[in-house]
Amino acid sequence: MTAVSDAATPGSAALFGHGDVVTPRRFATPMWLRAARYWGYQYKRTWRSSVVTSFLIPVLYLAAMGVALGSLIDKHSHGVDGVSYVAFLAPGLLAGTCMQIGTNDATYPVMGAIKWVRTYFAQLAGPLSVYDVLLGHLAWIAARLAIVSTIYLSVMAMFGVVYSPWAVLALPAAVLTGMAFAGPVSAFAATQDKDSSFSTLYRFAIIPMFLFSGTFFPVSQLPTWLEVVAYCLPLYHGVALCRDLTLGQVSWADLGHAAYLAALLGVGYAAGRRTFAKRLVV
Repeated sequence: MTAVSDAATPGSAALFGHGDVVTPRRFATPMWLRAARYWGYQYKRTWRSSVVTSFLIPVLYLAAMGVALGSLIDKHSHGVDGVSYVAFLAPGLLAGTCMQIGTNDATYPVMGAIKWVRTYFAQLAGPLSVYDVLLGHLAWIAARLAIVSTIYLSVMAMFGVVYSPWAVLALPAAVLTGMAFAGPVSAFAATQDKDSSFSTLYRFAIIPMFLFSGTFFPVSQLPTWLEVVAYCLPLYHGVALCRDLTLGQVSWADLGHAAYLAALLGVGYAAGRRTFAKRLVV
């Protein structure tokens, strides 16, 4: 039988007659990007409210805690670490917000895509692999973090707390902070059958990190043993990195902060490849 020409449907391989196999044509678009597009399409339904919220949250936080409460702190202690309290607080809140978004988008959406809506299984029914599904979802989380971080940095500029051109790099630093949580949490979420574990995660990990990682006050004010613990927390490294960049206090230590966060993301992705494959490949 005559072999079928290149007009065959892209991405499909068919067996004809006496064993002639049609070689599938390569897609111009990476497969994982196709998975990411799905999440972007879903976002089209809620992007307006998401953008408004992303703008209001930093405005309210910085106005209430940075300006109002900060005026009292600046009056009695002449700022924190040599800068006004609002300038100290803003980059910490940026990193903390990215931590929360990265965690949020890697918990219920992952469980829903496996257990309830079964989005991942629908994607696997096409030409996507498990790794495309995982990488596509992580890529979308990174894109959403970039949107929120851009808005947050714009608000910080409005409040006059961006002191250095290095602040441009606070955008990828904030995204990296959020992804350092999204990678491991998505790997964890793929192993869960009940959402009660997410409440435990927030209660005993995310909220304590938000409070004791240098977001609201220097970790040097903590008891010695708790200060050591804080240095090991990923959010501390995200806060320190974003703060150094926005305040123009860049040092070689920032490379260590970035390496720590990148390593955590890498570990999370590697773990996710295993947990996603175990859960999705029947």
